[in-house]
Amino acid sequence: MRRLLLTAALPLMLVACDGGGDPVQQALRDASAERQAATVTDGEISGPAPVDHAAMGHGAAGGPTPGDQAFAASEAEMHRLMAEASGETVDQSYIAKMIAHHQGAVAMAEVALRDSRDPEIRRMAQAVIDAQTREIAEMRAWRPAG
Repeated sequence: MRRLLLTAALPLMLVACDGGGDPVQQALRDASAERQAATVTDGEISGPAPVDHAAMGHGAAGGPTPGDQAFAASEAEMHRLMAEASGETVDQSYIAKMIAHHQGAVAMAEVALRDSRDPEIRRMAQAVIDAQTREIAEMRAWRPAG
């Protein structure tokens, strides 16, 4: 019973700590709360759901699925840009690599908006685009202290 209360309270604690302002964080909290609620049966918490590797993009033969292929170009470009991003200091490298990482997230979200018909996926993808674009602008505006 104690585990049940803790599991039920976790999403509420996350909201209280964060203030609920970031739409991406809110979407993650909402999804987490839904998953947690789905694991409660007869007052007990079930174990973790079995991992469906086919649903995670690994076909029966282990090759890329059509879902994987939809993201292949944006994923490859993100990794290329992150590998090329650099700076003289840890701070500068961090900013350069995170900008590339966020650009990759935006590109992946754009694929989801283009190809998904699921309203929840489309909502989350738009929230990622909005938040990551805002953070890219913030990082580009950063200048070393000194």
